[in-house]
Amino acid sequence: MREIHTREITTAVRDLCIEANTRLGEDVLDAFAKAIDQEVSPTGKDILEKLVENARIARDEEIPICQDTGFAVVFVELGQDVHLVGGDLKDAINEGVRQGYQEGYLRKSTCHPFTRKNTGDNTPAIIHVDLVPGEGLRLIVAPKGGGSENMSRVTMLTPAVGIQGVKDFVVQRVKESGANPCPPTIVGVGIGGTFETAALLAKKALLRPIGSQHPDPELANLEKQLYEEINALGIGPQGLGGRITSLAVHVNMLECHIASLPVAVNIQCHAARHKEMEL
Repeated sequence: MREIHTREITTAVRDLCIEANTRLGEDVLDAFAKAIDQEVSPTGKDILEKLVENARIARDEEIPICQDTGFAVVFVELGQDVHLVGGDLKDAINEGVRQGYQEGYLRKSTCHPFTRKNTGDNTPAIIHVDLVPGEGLRLIVAPKGGGSENMSRVTMLTPAVGIQGVKDFVVQRVKESGANPCPPTIVGVGIGGTFETAALLAKKALLRPIGSQHPDPELANLEKQLYEEINALGIGPQGLGGRITSLAVHVNMLECHIASLPVAVNIQCHAARHKEMEL
């Protein structure tokens, strides 16, 4: 049995909130470089080059990549042999978000759904906890902006539509989204499970490094087909036309009920921010 004090979790979440919002991952930067080479539109190429420059400025000056510093989404992989001391896990995470958004001068975007009154500290965070074997604790902070999140959808298809129906739904969702999610995007797709698990599968798909291939050949092929169809739409960087509408399509799948075919699409803008730490 290993003990971890909740103040370590607070400190880690605070640091991850700041780092995620100021330092774009190398996988995203590599994808930008590849996209610049592939983009045929002069305007699209210019936009991609500006995104690279924007990421450099954010890192060098330690300022946000985007003014929308997102809703704080935190994924926790908690070892079953870990004993937390010093307080409640969720309280510790929310305190880390509170500190990170205050000390990092990050915009607070969390508000009451009806009154629209801002909570003032970007809490409460959305927290997903998975119990895993071992004595470790892994934290992933993934700030999610409103523009791309608003374009995300979940639906319950009939099983008869099959894989083609899934593809049609995903591509149509990206097409209808147009410029709203600030392309080039990463498209997370969740297939199967139930209504709510499909959405979570799609969001978790966004955490996978860009350029990685799904270990299941069937899903790897589906990702490739969706990637090609989406980039054939011609939406392009920032919706101004071009070959590069999405940098990647990542799919997660789970068994589902015999009467159902849940599908979720969670779209991530070009500021694909997530950082992780193991305690």
